[in-house]
Amino acid sequence: MEVPEMTEKEMIQKNIEEFSRLQSYMIVAEKDSESYKRMKDRYIELKVILTAFGINLTELDKIKE
Repeated sequence: MEVPEMTEKEMIQKNIEEFSRLQSYMIVAEKDSESYKRMKDRYIELKVILTAFGINLTELDKIKE
């Protein structure tokens, strides 16, 4: 069975949703915890991905690190 590829719009939406969800977790996590450090790595990756898509993160970025 062939899996349909995601469109660029779907990929952007998926990454924005993950970015938003991840930030919600980061806000309540202890900043010196191992979990926070791992979330921050993913946060940076998502910022790079979204920036490459041309997304302005000014309004979306709640962490601003």
